[in-house]
Amino acid sequence: MFDFLIVTIFMSGFQFTSESVTCGHPDKICDQISDAILDEALRHDPHSRVAVETAVKTGMVMCFGEMRTQSWVDVEKLAREVVRDIGYTNAAFGFDSESIAVLSAIGNQSAEIAHGVDGKNNMESIGAGDQGMMFGFACEETDELMPLPISLAHRLTRQLEKTRRDSSCDFLRPDGKSQVTVEYSAPNEPKRVSAVVLSAQHHPEIALGDLQTELKQKVILPILGELVDDETIFHINPTGSFVVGGPQGDAGLTGRKIIVDTYGGYCAHGGGAFSGKDPTKVDRTGAYAARHIAKNIVAAKLAKVCEVQISYAIGVAEPVSIFVNTRGTGVLTDSALEKIVVKLWDLRPGMLIQEFGLQEPIFQTTATGGHFGRSAFAWEKLDKVSALQKAI
Repeated sequence: MFDFLIVTIFMSGFQFTSESVTCGHPDKICDQISDAILDEALRHDPHSRVAVETAVKTGMVMCFGEMRTQSWVDVEKLAREVVRDIGYTNAAFGFDSESIAVLSAIGNQSAEIAHGVDGKNNMESIGAGDQGMMFGFACEETDELMPLPISLAHRLTRQLEKTRRDSSCDFLRPDGKSQVTVEYSAPNEPKRVSAVVLSAQHHPEIALGDLQTELKQKVILPILGELVDDETIFHINPTGSFVVGGPQGDAGLTGRKIIVDTYGGYCAHGGGAFSGKDPTKVDRTGAYAARHIAKNIVAAKLAKVCEVQISYAIGVAEPVSIFVNTRGTGVLTDSALEKIVVKLWDLRPGMLIQEFGLQEPIFQTTATGGHFGRSAFAWEKLDKVSALQKAI
């Protein structure tokens, strides 16, 4: 009865909302600094073990966590470079790259964890850096096989950043957020955008009406186009003035935007953050593998929707479990797809590190704009489509 009720509600139409944030959002500043530290360690020592968090507030950056590496990582220099590249270069913003205090409390990795993870010092025997479950997802709603709400939200924040950096909207400052609500006529059938929320930090002298007009014309409409109509609701800087932003307006912390980083809440999430973690941490690598599986299954036309869960035990290379859920859209049963996945994917952390090139310093680029749906990343490649089709 309960399952029937859910199906009835969804078949009669529904709305779904996802959000994104710009690179100048306080939490995203932290993600970028943490991943910049990871990249620097990997650049000189590809076997570095890193678990670094960052916190920011007015005039301060604090980096803390654990690391084991043969590299020298200049944490202060990296933090200032990230803050400068984002655009916090003026003391009037309440946070700027030259005057911030950078504190470091990064200690050594636990020898007990190192013993369990490193194994026999070969890629095949590397154990998972922690226990946990990770999810990956794909669907047919967009060309990149991502849910439409999070895809549109990311496009809006990218456009907001573009107009700030090329001075199309020279009144903008680095902090900003978007939110998009998509109306569906049925599952997997987006119909229109019913609501848009866009909040952008700005120079104090621009009038609210001018700001709203500029952002609607130069940010929202070029991205959403025909998906908006006369009934679409627009909330542009709905609180009015947004001059005080960034770490001056709100503290930031690594790992607080895990839904922005993934699928916008459209599927389950294991709870683990990505940034600042080396690839033996399966919170990150396992989630990349789960996306790779789900995307290839959908691209192979074996399902319209696919959610994949992988779970690990700390220090153990082989996954504890693999779960495939096609939400009733698969051409095979989910259990049959699971058996094919086990045959086609080697999900040991060391093998995934090699498969996706995760010992390279690529991670700072993942820290804004989402970790999925971007063709530059190896876990987005469709290299298993043919093998999947042959397997059935």
